[in-house]
Amino acid sequence: MEIDATDRRILTSLQKDGRMTNAELSEQVNLSPSACHRRVQRLEAAGVIRGYVALLDERKMSRPTTVFVEITLSGQADEVLDAFERQVARIPDLLECHLMAGTADYLLKILARDTEDFARIHRQYLSRLPGVAQMHTSFALRTVFRTTAIPV
Repeated sequence: MEIDATDRRILTSLQKDGRMTNAELSEQVNLSPSACHRRVQRLEAAGVIRGYVALLDERKMSRPTTVFVEITLSGQADEVLDAFERQVARIPDLLECHLMAGTADYLLKILARDTEDFARIHRQYLSRLPGVAQMHTSFALRTVFRTTAIPV
């Protein structure tokens, strides 16, 4: 799918405020409401826009502690990777899991209430993950910058 400058303006605006009305969006991107609506529908149908979400405040949800966990597996065989990925996807406190190139095989991002809560997560879930050889945990002291917007 070809994404032109108008599509980019639409995507930029929707990433800032996915709840704006079509009338507001069409005004921001300088299109008629019907043309704007057709473009948004095309972007949705093509999967460029995957969905719309509400971004929650971690502190107000009592999850102020961001923890990064680097995991090195005992091997790289498909069975080891598949087993790990199936189990890690079941961790309810997990926000992200990335297969990495570098010193660790996987990088996890977890939200916890505090260090005691992370100890619970570690005990109930992380310590039971299959194929883990090493695990290194880092606690974020402060988030300096964060965005969900993809550069368009």
